[in-house]
Amino acid sequence: MGLVKAGFEVVGWDIRQGLAYPWERHIADALDACLDGFDFVWASPPCQAHSYLRHLWPDKHYECYIERTRDKLMKWGGPWIIENTPRAPLIKPIQLCGSAFGLKVRRHRIFESNLNLVGTRCDHKSQGRPIDVSGTGGRRINRRPDDHGGNTNKPRNLEEAHDAIGISWMVREELAQAIPPAYSEYLGRQIIAHLKAHNDRAKP
Repeated sequence: MGLVKAGFEVVGWDIRQGLAYPWERHIADALDACLDGFDFVWASPPCQAHSYLRHLWPDKHYECYIERTRDKLMKWGGPWIIENTPRAPLIKPIQLCGSAFGLKVRRHRIFESNLNLVGTRCDHKSQGRPIDVSGTGGRRINRRPDDHGGNTNKPRNLEEAHDAIGISWMVREELAQAIPPAYSEYLGRQIIAHLKAHNDRAKP
């Protein structure tokens, strides 16, 4: 959604069918996707191997796809972004935080690119205690952990989770994995400015 708001026509690849995706989509391994003819590629490899919650499943193996994704994008040659969680092995990434966009989530995410992108500064002090939309809710819905201490609030209901992250169309499980559209719109506008500048330089 953020890339559409930035001005892109979006075509998606995913390994499995999702519940909410209104644009053209191919259900297949994105590493097998043909990138010919595209102006820009956004890649979000699975992040479980680098998640802060990784310690909860110490015996489970999660494969890291970042190096294979980077190799594919570099061979393709156009402008690209790889998105992942802060512990992921990205090269010289920038970071975005929901507090910089007036959102109630922090959801720090890092972004590697073959272009020079500009990140944001966190504004945690102005944001105050954030809403945590990780996980699927369950027993935590309608309950505030800050009643017993803690640094974050759980959303009381789905509507509050939607408002916190700036997404109104996803179910709770999808929100737990999503990044705010404000992030991709912010970065997408930088990519479009690069593409326009490149096209202007190419004109005779």
